Amino acid sequence: MSDRSRRQKVYTLLVEAGRREGDGLPEGTTGAALLCYASGVDEAEAVRETVAVLKAAGLNPLDVSGYGTLEERLAEGHDIPEEERALMDRALAENAVIVAQVTPFRD
Repeated sequence: MSDRSRRQKVYTLLVEAGRREGDGLPEGTTGAALLCYASGVDEAEAVRETVAVLKAAGLNPLDVSGYGTLEERLAEGHDIPEEERALMDRALAENAVIVAQVTPFRD
């Protein structure tokens, strides 16, 4: 494990995205909520990286809410299934942003 990966943590982020031409969201939707797991040395870096990745993918991120690291979420009493933990592990191992769920918004 590199020094960088030891300093990195994975943050759970909820991103609200508006519409943009060519964004790939279903027709008739007004945007979407995206549940993401992103690595960073702090939450601010994880947010910046997530926004950059989503913009590069053609999405229009409008707002980001942070829910903390795995440890912080467990301390708050969150039940985190193994599938979610596996995605967090992948985000850390790959120094990546993982979009785990997309929920389209409709009027």
